[in-house]
Amino acid sequence: MLDKRMTPAEIVGTLSDGMTIGIGGWGPRRKPMALVREIMRSDLKDLTLVAYGGADVGMLCAAGKVKKLVFAFVSLDAIPLEPWFRKAREAGQIEVLELDEGMFQWGLKAAAFGLPFLPTRVGLGTDLAALGGLKTVQSPYDDGETLIAMPALKLDAALLHVNRCDHRGNVQLLGPDAYYDEWFAKAATKTYVSCEELVDKMEDHYHDDAQANIFERCFVTGVTEIAGGAHPSSMPPLYGPDMKAFKAYAGAAKDPGEWSAVAGQFVGADEATYLDSVGGKEAVINAPLAIY
Repeated sequence: MLDKRMTPAEIVGTLSDGMTIGIGGWGPRRKPMALVREIMRSDLKDLTLVAYGGADVGMLCAAGKVKKLVFAFVSLDAIPLEPWFRKAREAGQIEVLELDEGMFQWGLKAAAFGLPFLPTRVGLGTDLAALGGLKTVQSPYDDGETLIAMPALKLDAALLHVNRCDHRGNVQLLGPDAYYDEWFAKAATKTYVSCEELVDKMEDHYHDDAQANIFERCFVTGVTEIAGGAHPSSMPPLYGPDMKAFKAYAGAAKDPGEWSAVAGQFVGADEATYLDSVGGKEAVINAPLAIY
C-alpha cells in the first residue's frame, strides 16, 4: 500500500516554472490556501493557473507568479471582484482565457476523459469564443448543429483541500457542494491534496461518510495534513469564511496597494506563523458558516 504522505514543501518542490496548475474550490470556498501560501514562499514563476478563482488567484497574481490565467470568475462573493486580480488584469500583467462557468467545466471534463475537446452550446452568441480563439464543429448527424469545441484544460498538477484523507489518497469531501474538485483531480497529471484530518486507513474511520469519497485514490499523488488549511476561505461543515481577514486583504489592495508591503501579513514566514497571526486554529474553526 503506497504511502502518499508529503510535506507542503515537498509538494511544492515537485512543481516547476511554467506549469499549468489547477486550483480546486470555488471563489472564497474550500480553497487549498495553505498550499497556495507555500507556493507564495517559493521561487515558482510563469505559472498558468486554471481556477474558479478567489484569493488564491489574486495572491499569486499580485506576487507576479502568474503568466496566464484560465478562469470563469475571480471573486470573494461578498466582495464581488477579487481586488488583487483586478489590479493585475487592469495593468495588463497577465494573459487571460475567460470562460463561462459551463465552458470551464466542460474543458476539465474533456481533459479527464482524455479528449481533445467536448462540443457545447455554452458560449454561442457571445464574444467568449472569439476572444478566446475557440473553434466550432458541426454535428455529423442530421441536425448539423454548429457547436463550440471547448478544448481540454489539461493540468500538470491540481491542488485541492478536503475534509479528510488517508495515506493512500482516499478522500472524504464533506459539505453541501463538492464544486468541480473531482474533475480537477481527473484532469491533472498529478493531484496533491491537503486535508483537515489525516487518518491511517479510511475504511477504519467514518463509515457513514463513505459516499464523500468523490474520486478514486489512483488520481492522488500526494497528501498532507494542514488543519485550517483553507483559511481565509470556508471549509464546510467545519468553518466558514473569515470575512474580517478578507476585508483586510481587500483593503490592502487600495492605492498604493503594493503587494510587497503586505505579503508578510497574508502569507507569513511559514504556515504556523500565519495561523498564529489570525488567532490560531481555534479562531479559524470558530468562523461561522456562511448562508448562501
